[in-house]
Amino acid sequence: MKKFVFKKNICPGDPETACDFFALHTGLSKIRVKDAMNKGAAWLKTGNRKQRRIRKASLRIKAGDALELYYDENLLSLVPPPQGKCLRDLKHYSVWYKPAGLMTQGTMYGDHCSLSRQAEIFLKQRREVFLVHRLDREASGLLLLAHSKNAAAKLSQLFQNNQIVKTYQVEVLGNLSHNMPKGKIELPLDNKKAVTEFEVIEYLPEKNISLVNAVILTGRMHQIRRHFEMIGFPVMGDPKYGSGNKNTDGMKLIAKSLKFTCPFTYEEMLFDIIPHSNAERGNE
Repeated sequence: MKKFVFKKNICPGDPETACDFFALHTGLSKIRVKDAMNKGAAWLKTGNRKQRRIRKASLRIKAGDALELYYDENLLSLVPPPQGKCLRDLKHYSVWYKPAGLMTQGTMYGDHCSLSRQAEIFLKQRREVFLVHRLDREASGLLLLAHSKNAAAKLSQLFQNNQIVKTYQVEVLGNLSHNMPKGKIELPLDNKKAVTEFEVIEYLPEKNISLVNAVILTGRMHQIRRHFEMIGFPVMGDPKYGSGNKNTDGMKLIAKSLKFTCPFTYEEMLFDIIPHSNAERGNE
């Protein structure tokens, strides 16, 4: 499988369209170039402007522009990812359900396997999409997407001030209720403060699994997964942390609910989904 990064400034005499330029200088067929561009692998920088993703094969280019192509044949050939679902569209922002296996955002190599791109297509590109928080690819659950810089700033401020309560439902290995039916994990991660509050909902002895609700008061990478592994109760199905916690149904971590005051209407908002149901739903 081919994987490479191509970067080149456009010179006088080069082809006038992005597709022709990439095809000439990379040796890829125009069909492959168009597919890569459509899936978000091509980038353009013009003058002092911010580098941007380009998808239109017929885009006119000019001398002095800088073009980049991040080509990963393995990524581009992936089967279509699971589809996210818009639960509520509130104009300034929307609430989405992200299934496990779907990335929150793309990379330089493409964004066709991401919720952010699915949202752009769903909104028919009439509104911008800004990420204000993320979920691990292996996790599922609720995500807020902002649709203007102002909305992104307001929602980001709520997250920074811990004014958005995110509740996760987690299945962990072992009888956590016997040790700590309710508690707080305060163990630093990456030399930074990290706090996770939790409450055991039930213990399933036949599976030796505890069903737990968890709230994170800080936003460290893989915080819930790392914290529960550190206290000896790893998340079921976690491919990275823990041992003896394999699960054929994938990782059992879902962002269950979001609660906050809308920064535009000042209404109290609550969005909740029901885990283990085929019909995830949002409630306000």
